[in-house]
Amino acid sequence: MLIHYASLTELLDALTHTKAQTLSRFELSEADLDKTYAEGKWTVRQLLHHLADAETVLYDRIRRIIANPGQVIWAFEQDLWAEHLQYETLPLEINRQIYASVRDAVILLARTHYEQKGFHPFVHNETGSRTLKEEFEKIAWHNVHHLNQIEQAVSSE
Repeated sequence: MLIHYASLTELLDALTHTKAQTLSRFELSEADLDKTYAEGKWTVRQLLHHLADAETVLYDRIRRIIANPGQVIWAFEQDLWAEHLQYETLPLEINRQIYASVRDAVILLARTHYEQKGFHPFVHNETGSRTLKEEFEKIAWHNVHHLNQIEQAVSSE
């Protein structure tokens, strides 16, 4: 379930706060990075790689919606990304840098387009009609969702 923000300021605060929280998780110990929040679920390491990859995908989507509203945007198969991009052995530092810089770009685009072009529509091939505003909100929600999983994993014995 997406989080709906009452204002641009609230969204920007969420994006900034989750960025700081997420970046701190890249500094966890190797033992914590190998933990999982439930049997058969991704490890913290995999979740961090996924957050970086999803951030780039969602950033691309919002740029497409801003530049060319109304288009169809395709989902990505996150499990295939994890497998074929080798999340288990991929260096975290690279994706930490990618996540940080792409989040900065998302924040910039939110500042300049969330209110002005938030009504711009697009069609997601799996979930149907949505707006640019909803996609910005999805970025924040998605990050919170996975941070909760990371916290659950790290706090487990």
